[in-house]
This record gives sequence, C-alpha cells and structure tokens, in this order.
Amino acid sequence: MSESKDFLRTIVEEDLKSGKYKEVVTRFPPEPNGFPHIGHAKSIFINFGIARDYNGHCNLRMDDTNPTKEDTKYVEALQDAVEWLGFEWDNQVYFTSDYFPKLYDYAVELIKMGKAYVDSLTEEEIREYRGTVTEAGKRSKYAQRTVEENLDLFERMKKGEFKNGEHILRAKIDMSAANMKMRDPLLYRIRHSHHFRAGNEWSIYPMYDFAHCLSDYIEGISHSICTLEFENNRDIYNWVLDTLELELPRPYQHEFARLAINYTVMSKRKLLELVEGGQVSGWDDPRMPTIAGYRRRGYTPQSILNFCDQIGIAKANSTVDVAQLEFCIRDDLNTKVPRVMCVLDPIKVTIKNYEGSEEIEAPYYPHDVPKEGSRKLPFSKEIYIERDDFNENPPKGYFRLTPQQPVRLRHGFIITYKEVIKDSSGNITEIIAEYHPESKSGSDSSGIKVKSAIQWVDAASAKSVEVRLYDRLYSSEAPEGLEDLNPHSLKVIKNALIEPSVINEKPDERFQFERQGYFYADPIDYTDETPVFNKIVGLKDSYAKKKKAPENTSKTQAKKVQIDGEEAHMSEAQKALFDKYTNELKLNSEVANILARDEHLSSFYEEALSVLNSPVSLANIVVNEVARVLKEKQSDKLKFNATQIAELIKMVDDETISSKIAKEVFEKMAESGENPAQIVESKGLVQISDPSIILPIIDEVIAKNPDNVLKFKAGNTKLLGFFVGQVLKATGGKANPKVVNELVAGKLK
Repeated sequence: MSESKDFLRTIVEEDLKSGKYKEVVTRFPPEPNGFPHIGHAKSIFINFGIARDYNGHCNLRMDDTNPTKEDTKYVEALQDAVEWLGFEWDNQVYFTSDYFPKLYDYAVELIKMGKAYVDSLTEEEIREYRGTVTEAGKRSKYAQRTVEENLDLFERMKKGEFKNGEHILRAKIDMSAANMKMRDPLLYRIRHSHHFRAGNEWSIYPMYDFAHCLSDYIEGISHSICTLEFENNRDIYNWVLDTLELELPRPYQHEFARLAINYTVMSKRKLLELVEGGQVSGWDDPRMPTIAGYRRRGYTPQSILNFCDQIGIAKANSTVDVAQLEFCIRDDLNTKVPRVMCVLDPIKVTIKNYEGSEEIEAPYYPHDVPKEGSRKLPFSKEIYIERDDFNENPPKGYFRLTPQQPVRLRHGFIITYKEVIKDSSGNITEIIAEYHPESKSGSDSSGIKVKSAIQWVDAASAKSVEVRLYDRLYSSEAPEGLEDLNPHSLKVIKNALIEPSVINEKPDERFQFERQGYFYADPIDYTDETPVFNKIVGLKDSYAKKKKAPENTSKTQAKKVQIDGEEAHMSEAQKALFDKYTNELKLNSEVANILARDEHLSSFYEEALSVLNSPVSLANIVVNEVARVLKEKQSDKLKFNATQIAELIKMVDDETISSKIAKEVFEKMAESGENPAQIVESKGLVQISDPSIILPIIDEVIAKNPDNVLKFKAGNTKLLGFFVGQVLKATGGKANPKVVNELVAGKLK
C-alpha cells in the first residue's frame, strides 16, 4: 500500500472505527463477456488491496446476467488475471446466477409492496416516456395494474410464455426525478437464451441495477467500490436495499475514477471487434491492453501493480499517459534481467587478421545491478553486427564504425575498417576489418580511442531466432475506431541472430537485448527449434523524444533531431525546401522533412499555401491525410485538389467547423470530390458558437449532474473538463470548444 492514504481507505478506516462494520468485505464483480484489461487490473488492485490492507477479504464474483454475451472462457480469463496479479479469493468464485432464485423472490416482494410493476410499453415508448433532463417523464399506463396482475404476469414471464421485449419488470419510483436513472428503472427483462451456467432454466434475467446491490447484500459486502460511470446508479442501489428494508449491516456504494490511457482503447465491445475482425491474433495478442496481452508480451505482475499504485485512486476522471505504464515495466526489469546481444539486421564482418577462435567472459548484469552471472561469448574470424552500426558516409555525431573511425565490439576487441564488398546493385554485403590484439576489453593497452561499443554475434555459433517488434496498437492519442489503428504496430524479423547462451543455457525468460530493448520468450510459440522473442518495451520512450523535438530550431538542429543523420542524402533542392519550411514557415521539423523529401506532397502543399496563408494547419493535413490518400491512389486520381484543402482549413481557422468535423469532411471529399463547404452545409456540420444555442444544452448537462456541480464548487475544478466534454458530446462535436469552455465556466461560478 502507498504511504499516502487514498479517499477510499479513509472511508474504510472511518467505518471500522465507528463500528459500522466488523470486517471489510469487498468484491471484484466483472461481467464475463470479454478478457479483462488494464482497467480491470486497477479495480482488482483496489478491491483486493483494500481487503488485504484491513485484514478482510474480497469476493471474486461473475456478474453473469446477460446470457447472450457470456462464456466460461471469459470466467477462466478473469480468474487467471486475478491469480497472475498475485491475489486470492476465499474458497470459491461467486456467480450472480447462483442468486437467481433469491433475486426473483426479492422482485416478487417489491411487486407485493406496490413498488414494482410489469410494463408492456415498447423499447421506443419507454425511451420516449422517460422525458429529458429538463422535462419530467410520463408513467406508463401499465403501472396501474393490480398487484395480482403483476404477480401473474411476472410468473408467466419466468415460465417463458412471452416473447423477448413483450414485457419488462420496472420499479415504481418517480418519473419526475432529477436523476433520470430513478424514473422507474428496469429490473427484469425477458431473454430467451441459453445461460452458460443456468442452462435454459430461466427466461427472465435481472438488470444490473437490481442484481448488483442485492448480490452485494447476500454476500455480506461492506464496501461496494465501482467506477464513476455508476455514480448516478447509486440512488437505485440504495432505493432497492432501503425499500426491501433489509437488515443491517448493508453495503454502500463508493465510486472512483476509471482508468483511461492514451493510445489505448478499453471498450470490451471495441476489443471484441478487433479479435473477431482479425486485426489482432486474439485476446492475448501482445498489442492488446488485456491482462493476457500484457502477460504474453512479457509484462510482469509487479510492473502492473506498480503502475496502479503510482496513478493512485482519484475522484475525477482523467487520462493517464501510456508512457507511465511503459516506465513501470522498464523500471521493474532494469534490476532483474540479464543483458545479452542480439543482431536484428545482420551484416557480416570478416576480421582478416584473426585466426582460430576463443571465448570471451562477459557479465550478464551491469555493475549497478546487484546480481551475479556471466557467460562465455564465442569469438572467431567471422562475426555479424547490426547493419546500421556501419556507415560509409557518416553524418555528424555518428559514433559507430566508419572508414575513418574504429569501434569496440562489446566485451571484446577494437576493430578497424579496411574495405567493403558490394553486390551488383551497390549494396554492402560484407565488411572487411582488422582487430587490435592488445585492445581486449578489461585489459586494453592499445591506446586507441573509440567513441562507442556495438553488439555482435559470432557467425559460427549464433542462433537464429524470430523477433516480434511490437509497438502501440493505435497511432492516435485518443483512438476511436479501426481507422486509428497503427499499421506499424507489429514487425516480424524471422532471422535475427542471438548469442548462443540465451538459447543453450536459458539464463532467464526475459532479457535486455543491448541497445534494442527488453524482450520475452513467447510463452506459446517459443520452441528450442524455433525460438521466438516478443519486444516488451524499448529502452527509452521514443514517443517522448518525438514530442520534445523543438518545432522552432536552427537549420542544423532541425536536421539532427528529425532526420537523424540523413541530411547528407538530401538533394540541394530538398535542403532548400527543408530550410524554408522550418525557418520561414515555422513547421515542425518532422513535418518539414516529410514534405521536403516528397515531390508530390511538397507540390500539393505549395499550391494550397498559395491559396491560404495557414502554413502549419495546411502542412499537418497534407502530411497526415493527403499523404495517406496518395499512398492508395496516384496523384492524378485524387478526387480533391489543393484549393479544396485550403478551403477546408480556412473553415477550421475561421472556427466554422471543428478539427474533428474537418476530418469527417475530408473523408467525404476523398470519396466524392465534393467541395468542403457543400459537405458542411448538406450535413449540417457548421460549428455552433451561438451562446443562445449552447446555453440550454449546458443547463441540461448541469441539471443532470448535480453531484458533480457540488464537487466543482467545493474545489474540484478538474470537473470543468467533464462538463465541457458532456456538452460537446451532446452536440455531436459541433459546439465550439472555446465558447463552450467559457460558457460552462461562467455557469459554474
């Protein structure tokens, strides 16, 4: 447990001190309709962690009330996740379906009390009768049924006499309640489906709001901890338990902020879409944010728990940077795993003045890691190094092997370039070098100065392995769907070469491949005949490096940051464009580099720029959206032109449409060639900036969230973003965010 106490533990301690409960009993109650993801890990960490810290216990309960989506394989995946993270449950796994007879009896009791009735409205009518945040709802005429009629209909629903949707059981509460969840909420629905545990015994299934609170009560739960999305459901939770006048002690619901991570989707529906659509290999694909995915990729339980501990338990929703999770696995592995050498893109080096062979003693761990262990590295006349560890025409700041610059072989000797062998196309196939016998690492008396050491493997003894280089599954920081998938999230290298001890001696299952990153022997596909390693994470956050690259730099700096030594291969015309884009137009060096090197893109960009003086916005859409379409079609087949792109960006600059809407408009332009103004007008996409239109929507959102209003006024100013987001969502993204932000802030004062 962290040294700082979170608000949930404060509540638990106060309840124990007051004698409200004799024992802390929590529960982790997932629905078994998908594999658990990193958000579930946070819930597991909280519920099991609190129970452990206060000598209580936590129940693992499957909320299996929807037979159409649930399966035993998901139950097993959830159990595996809890166990893998290091937690235990008492004696048994609980299932809501075990309580179906008792829940049915509770429902009958509510009917007898006149607090529930069988409604026969259609789904559309129920939605229509519910009202709005500013208008009271209207109660169904079927609420006038007698207790006897309701009992009869409910029993016949149970026996399966009616079709799906023909009737539904509702609580009778208040159709004018400010909390719309309390407007006669649904308690039971007809569902003629086979249940993976209950079989075909039931034709009706309880809704979450009815089953959850009563399951908690039946199990003797003290603290029902859930995410903020269920905050408004708390009123129903309390109403059911209070109305049934259940004996104390009874459970109470407490909410915390759910976990959201950038570059990550955690909707089980969207994750299932990826699995069924074949975009990933399964729920345990190492790119998936599932516990099974992280586990197969090579993450450790401790790294996940450390991440959950670091991000803490908050009361307001926010997005966590995925780099923090990646930091946690690096930090955990740094002091645990052996360092070895693996060459991913090998090029042969022949050391012409070396004869015979020898073994070089090399430690597995650096001096700052308190672990011992070493291996013997075979060394002979022929070795392999990384192809990019040699450069005939090195850029400034290149410290590896060049015709003028010697380099050290890691743990071994210094070598000096002599010549290269090339094929008929001019590609280097072999490097000829000499070694310096007196330069051996640990006993070097050569006096030769080198600026770096490179990894290598002995040609005769190296083992061929498959290496899977995983990157983030989504390229968008806030992904929404399949269109945001990263096409480069997986690269497979079939014939990488690794030092033999890794395969022969198996000193560990996780390794740091020097200068490459951390890797894990794939637990499913690895065999001695075909070793397979998954990249867990790089040694550094490459994304952070890109973000930190200065947009406004000198000519030399820009080339060094983005081009990374490739400026020497630029033509004079490309260099001139690059300088113009970075120095005059103030473009990001990455964008400038892409434009300068692509004749079609730069030509298109220049034409759009002649129509509209908005260099940064135009450059971004050309490099990202136009470039994508150009990959799919020839430039003369584009259905839109540079002038239309300029018109689209002008609407964004003028705040006629939002950036999000602009993306939608662009897709339509690429498909039809229609002018952006026509698309915006025909689809009604004009950005809303008129306060008279926005203010009533803000009023509705505020009225719908009274608890959050109180929290904001009590000092939780982070909730401003919540209200702004709700308003933008209500307008389908059409409202001007700047205007909304100002109006919401004014309303909440």
